[in-house]
Amino acid sequence: MHFDRKALTDDQLLHFYQTLLKPRMIEEKMLVLLRQGRISKWFSSIGQEAISVGATLALEEDEWIMPLHRNLGVFTTRNMPLHKLFLQWQGRLQGYSKGRERSFHFGTREHHICGMISHLGPQLAVADGVALAHKLRGEGKVSLTFTGDGGTSEGDFHEALNVAAVWDLPVIFIIENNGYGLSTPVQEQYRCENLVDRARGYGMEGIQIDGNNLLTVYDTIRGVREYCIRNQKPYLVECMTFRMRGHEEASGTKYVPKELFEMWAEKDPVVNFEQYLLSKDLISRDKINALREEIRHYIDEELSTGFSIPPLVPDTAKELEDVYAEKPSSHEIEVMDHEDLRYAELKESRFVDAIGQGLEQSMEKHSELVLMGQDIAEYGGAFKITEGFAEKFGKARVRNTPLCESAIIGAGLGLSLEGFKSVIEMQFADFVSVGFNQIVNNLAKIHYRWGQNADVVIRMPTGAGVGAGPFHSQSNEAWFVHTPGLKVVYPSTSFDAKGLMIAAINDPNPVIYFEHKALYRSISGQMPASYYEVEIGKARQVRTGDDISIITYGAGVHWAEDYASEHPEISIDILDLRTLLPLDHDAIRGAVNRTGRVLVLHEDTLTGGIGGEVAAWIGEHCFEHLDAPVMRCGSLDTPVPFSTELENNFLAKSAMEQKIDELLSY
Repeated sequence: MHFDRKALTDDQLLHFYQTLLKPRMIEEKMLVLLRQGRISKWFSSIGQEAISVGATLALEEDEWIMPLHRNLGVFTTRNMPLHKLFLQWQGRLQGYSKGRERSFHFGTREHHICGMISHLGPQLAVADGVALAHKLRGEGKVSLTFTGDGGTSEGDFHEALNVAAVWDLPVIFIIENNGYGLSTPVQEQYRCENLVDRARGYGMEGIQIDGNNLLTVYDTIRGVREYCIRNQKPYLVECMTFRMRGHEEASGTKYVPKELFEMWAEKDPVVNFEQYLLSKDLISRDKINALREEIRHYIDEELSTGFSIPPLVPDTAKELEDVYAEKPSSHEIEVMDHEDLRYAELKESRFVDAIGQGLEQSMEKHSELVLMGQDIAEYGGAFKITEGFAEKFGKARVRNTPLCESAIIGAGLGLSLEGFKSVIEMQFADFVSVGFNQIVNNLAKIHYRWGQNADVVIRMPTGAGVGAGPFHSQSNEAWFVHTPGLKVVYPSTSFDAKGLMIAAINDPNPVIYFEHKALYRSISGQMPASYYEVEIGKARQVRTGDDISIITYGAGVHWAEDYASEHPEISIDILDLRTLLPLDHDAIRGAVNRTGRVLVLHEDTLTGGIGGEVAAWIGEHCFEHLDAPVMRCGSLDTPVPFSTELENNFLAKSAMEQKIDELLSY
């Protein structure tokens, strides 16, 4: 193995050696502890340390790195205390994720490391978002993200590289090609000759290097970093290496030919760099032994501290409290509700215009708010809500995206790491399914996992009634109401549409904002011209009554109001939930208490809809106030049909009168 020191000093080379040796010795100790049953799982990077160490040394300390589970050298090179890392691996309260995550599934703002999720690919898009933040601020920085040869088969790899190329983002993508996924060899993963060849397909530069040569990795990444900053372009680096242990220790290595281990043992990154330093008289055997003893003593001391911490005692209240990030104490804005309308300067606004005004005023308020979505710039979006925004705020902040929902949602999270806000438009709520993983596993869980907020709003044009068929008409809010860490809002009036949009953008948590397409231009209402919020988590009492309570949201509010107007002989109480997660249980209890008869109405299909959750909560907490069973009225359990006749038959509205009669006659 040839080492080219270039302009590195003797002291730098010795520092590099010590930095490379530390993760190797920590790993050797962890394998002993694993055999002793003192830790539960370990993903080894033995044989691959030069990539993590060399890449991290090449970056500035305030540049974000997105590592995976085989990148211990990233964490140690960033000088994270071993005892705290060990507490993390042990699942202790004092670890980086308070016992909520395993091994390397965590991050730390202090060290500019963003932890992985098990799905691997989503890391790449988060790096896009961080790089976008640097680009928007004009900072000379890069982000760097790792993936493996197996990870390049995921759609997230394609999406993230494509977005980085199209948007000219300063991102370094590193592929650690170690020959295997879990047990699947590379010849069963891809058919191109080299993974780096894919760079050309994205219009970016790439290079394949010896990932076991520390100086090659360092020098390459240092040069690539300068290229990315100077040219504001991404770069792909394929590091050839080998995994000397199993995917994780329990999986073993029986599937790997013996001769591969023999060949790669000769390319050991630690042994070869050590031999190089000895050959140049830069270090002696005595110095190596002394250094090893120093690291061994450090490891033992740090582990002693880690082992002295007792197992955590669960605190249920704290667990629930940490699901959501709190708004900053400095956050001051007028919070209004419908009863405040008589005090405000009002104008009549269509539902669609209210959403647009909430976005526009938020763009004026927050200089680091970025809008992203397909066709939202010059075209103004599929429903023209952002028409004129690109001209007013510039295309840097009103960004057309490639057709890749997952990468854009991941980029939104990356923007959050750097203090930006983002609003992402799904062209139709149906299309969010291809970005589902980023929402439910990355955005939703990140604050609970390591205290990082995800300041992202996802706009969801939703609902039927417009003859758009099965793939443009679904009501999929229940998918997200089930996911702790998300907030889900669903306005039914112009006033709420604007106020909830502003509130969602000001909230540091990920908010799924549903906007019913059929309401865009069919309803209007009084709305203040001022900048105001409607409180997330608070329902709206539409009208009070004595005979029956209809609990609903979205288009269901208008169905219920129309029915009440047509049936003045029935005293109908209508509650508009507005927020589906978290629910306003006090308002629901009030609706039950007023009438004792409750119909939960929603456009979503009946089975698994939010109505089941509301009905269950009422049955559990308000049973003594009920005069009849809680009934649900949802749409048919079929896909949304295209023809007008079938669609009308599908919608819950068609069954509402029958359910009301049934409930009243009980």
